[in-house]
Amino acid sequence: MSVAIRLARRGMKKKAFYRIVVADKRAPNGGRFIDQVGTYDPLVEPPLVDFKKEKLHEWIRRGALPSQTVSQLMKRAGVVPGRESPGGETT
Repeated sequence: MSVAIRLARRGMKKKAFYRIVVADKRAPNGGRFIDQVGTYDPLVEPPLVDFKKEKLHEWIRRGALPSQTVSQLMKRAGVVPGRESPGGETT
C-alpha cells in the first residue's frame, strides 16, 4: 500500500480549513484517511500550521511521502525529518 501525507479540505465555502492526514494514495482527496497528523488554517494572519510531530515522524519512518504542499508547510513550521529535535533525538 502506497501512503501519502496530504491535505484534506474542511470548512465552509470560502472559509477553508485543512487537516493534514495520512492516506492511501488511491483514496479520494477529501475522503478516507488512516491518521490525522496536523492542521492548517490559511485564513488567520500568519497562517497557522500545527503538527503532531511524533505521529508525523513515525509515518515518515514507515515510508509515507508528504505531498509538495505538506513538505513546504513542514519546512515553514521547522518540522524537517532527519534533523535533530530539540530533545536531542535524531529523527
